[in-house]
Amino acid sequence: MRYENVRIDAIAHALPERVVTSVSLEERLAPLYERLRLRVGRFELMSGIRERRHWDAGTRPSTVAAQAGNLALAKCGIARERIGVLIHASVCRDFLEPSTASVVHSRLELGEHCTAFDLSNACLGVANGMTLVANMIELGQVEAGMVVAGEDGAPLVEQTIRTLLADERAGKEELKAAFASLTIGSGAAAVVLSRTDAREGRRLVGATVGAASEHHELCHGDRTDGGGPLMDTDSEALLHAGNALATRVWGAFLSELGWTTADIDRIVTHQVGVAHRRLLFETLGLDLDRDFPTVETLGNIGSVSLPLSFSLAEDEGFVAPGQRIAMLGIGSGLHCLMLALEG
Repeated sequence: MRYENVRIDAIAHALPERVVTSVSLEERLAPLYERLRLRVGRFELMSGIRERRHWDAGTRPSTVAAQAGNLALAKCGIARERIGVLIHASVCRDFLEPSTASVVHSRLELGEHCTAFDLSNACLGVANGMTLVANMIELGQVEAGMVVAGEDGAPLVEQTIRTLLADERAGKEELKAAFASLTIGSGAAAVVLSRTDAREGRRLVGATVGAASEHHELCHGDRTDGGGPLMDTDSEALLHAGNALATRVWGAFLSELGWTTADIDRIVTHQVGVAHRRLLFETLGLDLDRDFPTVETLGNIGSVSLPLSFSLAEDEGFVAPGQRIAMLGIGSGLHCLMLALEG
């Protein structure tokens, strides 16, 4: 996909105040750890994640997604009446029906002409939403649009701990399958895109997709046990399959854009763990100094990870005007989407 007239007006984020350390989660798993003769500190050693944030109990995805949306609109100054489409793109939703986007639409006081709907594709939701809005802008269907997401990892983490402690037969294999669930954090993000006929501002210039759906069984999050979500993940297999897919998509990404690795000033990635990040950069031949890491202190925030990391990088001056930027996303399924920004 190539875009000629799409501008990224703002990417903003919101984070919970409550910090949950990896050590505190392991201490709650003490009966299991003692039975398996494991030491506290194992989780951080394997994942690189020291802590993550969680919203207070009862916080709805729509509430925090709207908070991020208001921040993004204030950041760019685009009038609400110009927004022609709103997409809520996180894994978490308020309920099955109506769309969570409907609630956010109301909270943001968007116009009657602005269509709103949910989009879900695991960790790639926001990136997919950005391309959908960009396509609508290129076709002249809307002048501007928004993608929002609000992820809440607390229910998954809490139910995972309860389930592990309740199973007297749980062993290292069960703990390994639950490992990825304990990496999950919370946050919200919003992206505003609009039409521009001039070569000004930060533009979305292209996107490249890839799928390896034969690996869809490596991460399943539809299981529940007594009132909360659960997820089974083969973390090691997912690591290598995702890295192989990203390698193939990276070659196509550079070819379609006419870029080389040296042309890219900054890289922002969807972040799962330190090992995933390191392997990806080593395989693609990229310099880690061009990336902005967040996983150590925020964990894996699902669809919010990629835009939130970008927003933090921009706030800290790591991402600046005039740069070429690659946003790299990989989600269970498996799917990969890479976005090219410049200006």
